[in-house]
Amino acid sequence: MEDGVSTYTVDEALISMGFGKFQAFVLAYSGMAKISEAMEMMLLSFVGQSVQAEWELSAQAESLITSVVFVGAYSWGIVSDNYGRRQLFLLLVGFNFTALVTGGAGLLSAFAPNYLSLIVLRFMVGVGLGGGPVLSSWFLEFIPAPNRGTWMVIFSAFWTIGTIMEASLAWAVMPGFGWRWLLAFSSLPSFALLLFYPLTLESPRYLCMKGRTADAEQVLETMARLNRVALPSGKLMSGHRMELHEMTDSSETSQLLSAKKTNPAAHASKSEMGGLNAILKLLSPNLIRSTLLLWTVFLGHAFLYYGLVLLTSELSHGNKICGSEGAVTTQTNHSNDANLYRNVFITSFGEVPGLILSAAIVDKIGRKLSMSSMLYISCLCIAPLMVPQTESLTTIFLFCARVCISASFTVLHIYAPEIYPTAVRATGVGFASSIARFGGILCPLVAVSLVHACHQTAAILIFITVMLVSGVAVSYFPLETSGRKLSDHIAA
Repeated sequence: MEDGVSTYTVDEALISMGFGKFQAFVLAYSGMAKISEAMEMMLLSFVGQSVQAEWELSAQAESLITSVVFVGAYSWGIVSDNYGRRQLFLLLVGFNFTALVTGGAGLLSAFAPNYLSLIVLRFMVGVGLGGGPVLSSWFLEFIPAPNRGTWMVIFSAFWTIGTIMEASLAWAVMPGFGWRWLLAFSSLPSFALLLFYPLTLESPRYLCMKGRTADAEQVLETMARLNRVALPSGKLMSGHRMELHEMTDSSETSQLLSAKKTNPAAHASKSEMGGLNAILKLLSPNLIRSTLLLWTVFLGHAFLYYGLVLLTSELSHGNKICGSEGAVTTQTNHSNDANLYRNVFITSFGEVPGLILSAAIVDKIGRKLSMSSMLYISCLCIAPLMVPQTESLTTIFLFCARVCISASFTVLHIYAPEIYPTAVRATGVGFASSIARFGGILCPLVAVSLVHACHQTAAILIFITVMLVSGVAVSYFPLETSGRKLSDHIAA
């Protein structure tokens, strides 16, 4: 109630309308972006060797094809936090930018006449993929708080769908048509985002943060009409402000404080941040603990996730490699292609139990305990591999570890956008995702190379150390976000 007039917040409106047709569209749209990102990342497992053989590249040149995609994926969340989740700006940034650059550069990669042009185009694909966290934040801001965790797990399932689709596509296309056709087909999901872009709406939470309450109310009315429900009676207000000094309280049961009413125009002025200022906000006293811990955990999870994928094939052949040096020859370049597609296809399905597990525990035991428990259990799964095992046991242990890491990584992607206020949410998640890409770069250089050098025990110890460090970092996160309303503003 405000001045005798009943009011409601965005959170209250979302809870009242539930998950309806509009949220289903948002899920499908943002999920298609997740599929596109997964396909562009997974195709790197198939394309490198074929390009190396065709252009007679060195091993270092081949690895650069993968590295430039990770390097290109920085900080488009900054643009989203300043100009909106869907608003056009400059080169169609936001959703259109992500779709246009990822799809366009991906398609043009199929026609690359030489190595240098392929490197430039794959770098641009990485730049486009850097917009992925914008879609995650956008979807999150339309979901009611009570079942947000479950729906974010379902959203994360689109990544698994993308990996399975890419493995299937590679299996069907590569043997008969080659890597160029794979690149072309893999770019198609990005163009679906352009097709349905006119149907998207700006996040009402973002609009309220900018002081555009009337616009936010129009969006909520459209959502309610599509869902065939009524909004709460009264007038939309900007919402409750969570003071960030709460986030330094380690108590899991501390409640959100009611907000002080602010002048919308003044608040909008405070929210207009330049790119550098947005980054500095992530390292402000109120957010630095969450930011540094989040970067550590994202780096560790990416290292573990991509590392376990690589170890699935590396450890299964480790005894043969180390038992007779030189026994592994280039005869596997083509004869093992079918096995490569089949193995990636099977391991991609291994993420399904991880998704189911994360969905079952994320809201029941909380984000922090879900992540840390999965990390510690993965230590137990992988520890026996410090000593070489039979191929079947190796596969079982790695499969179990993959399930745990997939579950923990899924919960992390739910937790990351929840811990930041709307003003820097996409920026914070975008930078954390960029830090994670270094983990993907480091894992083959540090751990897998040790397996090739017959140092399996050292490699597994590194993985166990990263799991333990990540688990401890999770326990120090200052806030449990399960069931909490999203914060909209940064405390002064």
